[in-house]
Amino acid sequence: MPDIPTKRPVTVSTADMPNIAHGLHIFADGCYHPHARQGGWAFVAYRNGVEIASSCGGISDSSNNAMEVSALLKAATWISSHAMDEPAVIWSDSVHAVKGCNSWRHIWKNNGWKKNSPSAKARNRTIADPDLWQALDHLLSLNRLLTIAWCKGHSGIAGNERADKLAETGRLSLR
Repeated sequence: MPDIPTKRPVTVSTADMPNIAHGLHIFADGCYHPHARQGGWAFVAYRNGVEIASSCGGISDSSNNAMEVSALLKAATWISSHAMDEPAVIWSDSVHAVKGCNSWRHIWKNNGWKKNSPSAKARNRTIADPDLWQALDHLLSLNRLLTIAWCKGHSGIAGNERADKLAETGRLSLR
């Protein structure tokens, strides 16, 4: 695992998101460089606005969506190990990952991890990265105190910006 630069204590800016100064909030992000075919994932955990944990890593031959989902999976895994009995919010700037967690995964699960596509023209009904989604579904099913929420990326939200930089650090660790 790469050396993760940390500045503790780091306080999250609450200007855009005033409710994150209280409780457990985790920012998860993924990145992907198509030419290098390398991706990175990261999460940063804050309790009461102060950074308490972070992690990142890289994966070769992946995709941007897989990296975003991987970041959520790693964050949910951390919560399961360190804060299972505590209400928590995982923030992601990926609409795909957030909608996948909050809406689509229930449909996919009921359909045997396949898309609900009645069209005969559908080439491949299997969802992308079913192993990641199944693992994430398992963790989310175990923890009813965990919420997945969307935040705007690249908009100055300190936790999101930090997770974005760490995801790139994870991707670059593959070199």
